[in-house]
Amino acid sequence: MTFLGALGVSTGAVFVAEMGDKTQLVAMSLASRYRMWTVLLGITVATVVVHGLSVLLAEILGAALPGDWISLVAGLAFLGFGAWTLRGDELTEADERRAAVRRAGPVFLTVATVFFLAELGDKTMLATVAVGADHAGTPLSWLAVWIGSTAGMVAADALGIALGMLLGKKLPERVIRIGAAALFFVAGLAMVWQGLGELLG
Repeated sequence: MTFLGALGVSTGAVFVAEMGDKTQLVAMSLASRYRMWTVLLGITVATVVVHGLSVLLAEILGAALPGDWISLVAGLAFLGFGAWTLRGDELTEADERRAAVRRAGPVFLTVATVFFLAELGDKTMLATVAVGADHAGTPLSWLAVWIGSTAGMVAADALGIALGMLLGKKLPERVIRIGAAALFFVAGLAMVWQGLGELLG
């Protein structure tokens, strides 16, 4: 797949994964306490770091595993992300405490730290690994996935913050969850089909 193809897939996958996700709720909570642009800048820096690590892990997996198996595993992961999305995410008490912390020092650093911790092991981080591993081997695919996943994350959080402010935080979460889950299921089935075709062909 081309650079632009990997960029588009990673942007779309992470954008969908972030809709209604715990980290989007954290972003909305932070935006209710701090200036929106500071929150978005903190989210961007934290995402660049976390997704950089995700892309590195994806490159290692991509080099270690055959392409047909990677497509199959990535497809199964996307089906799992679909089920995870359908189930929904909620902020835990620990997440709410982290988002409510007001530290001495720059607000930007607080936001970036809180978001970095919330993103570790989250669905969007794992989706970045899955997409990156599926595209490993394509020239500069790691860069495309890194840029795309970061852009998808920031765009989804900016949309969530804006809609939350506009609608008074009364987002139609169930509709968002079902739509995002459906997209994951379709993409997952397509990737499983491709992986099985390569294995059996």
